Amino acid sequence: MNKKILVTGGLGFIGSHTVVALQERGFEVVIIDNLSNSSLDVLGGITKITKISPEYENIDLREKAAVKGFFEKYPDIEGVIHFAASKAVGESVENPLLYYENNLNSLIYLLKQLKQKEAPKFIFSSSCTVYGQADELPISEEAPVKKAESPYGNTKQIGEEIIFDTCKVTPHLNAISLRYFNPIGAHPSAHLGELPIGTPQNLVPFITQTAIGKREKLSVFGDDYPTPDGTCIRDYIHVVDLARAHVVALERLLDEEQDTNYEVFNLGTGKGNSVLEAIKTFEKVSGTKLPYTITGRREGDITAAYADTTKANEILKWKAEFSIDNALESAWKWEQRLQEKEMEETEGM
Repeated sequence: MNKKILVTGGLGFIGSHTVVALQERGFEVVIIDNLSNSSLDVLGGITKITKISPEYENIDLREKAAVKGFFEKYPDIEGVIHFAASKAVGESVENPLLYYENNLNSLIYLLKQLKQKEAPKFIFSSSCTVYGQADELPISEEAPVKKAESPYGNTKQIGEEIIFDTCKVTPHLNAISLRYFNPIGAHPSAHLGELPIGTPQNLVPFITQTAIGKREKLSVFGDDYPTPDGTCIRDYIHVVDLARAHVVALERLLDEEQDTNYEVFNLGTGKGNSVLEAIKTFEKVSGTKLPYTITGRREGDITAAYADTTKANEILKWKAEFSIDNALESAWKWEQRLQEKEMEETEGM
């Protein structure tokens, strides 16, 4: 029988691509998503790609009784990949209690239920924000975790500490935290992609929405950083590569003996690109000129961050395969498909 895996936030950007990757590897998936930052339409995209419709539960993970009820309904869950979290840095500064309640309570309630299972496996969606502005580049897992720049970043740090402390006293629980760098792109089929509600918080959806005419122009936050072109440098990783890493990490937990029951891995390409390089690459792959203006620096932005991926390459046997060109091309294809869909819906009204 196929192993049953819970994916929380499974209708979100990274979660939905991971559900596809899991189903393509033969796992049976149950999704929890409360649709606070996603759409039920995503379920249709997953089904179109895999020809399998995963089970879906609309549950708010802040409700302790609902989480308990879920595990009673699905006693055969063997592993959890936990994406569900609020993730906008700016919003977290304005509303810290929302972030602490949502991101930490949901994690605690999941772990409380998992502790009661025989051999639970847990993968946590973490972030390179835990490193802040690292002293050395590329950033390895040995780099010190610095004081968080935002409540969002702090929830990732505290989340990792909660898992570490729980694993220390729960030997039968095996967990991995995956620290992502900057996920971008879309599924090559254009049935799944980044679908921000309201104004995008990330660079690439802002680029594609500007290129297609939904936004007047793109703002580049600062060109006076100590980098070759003055703009921030990030490690942009294709979401399909990132999704595949979750499957590989899960299979490690399910199939291999580890020296420790808690591990941490960086997930990136190992290469940094500046904001202006990302814009120029998009213009090249799309054939579209982007209107943009340089504005002041944004609070909380660090100068540069890109991953040392040696540990993930060697231990997980995982490596990012797609380039930034591939990722931006897929993101543009997704944006164009969204526009076609909107036009079809308008004409059908």
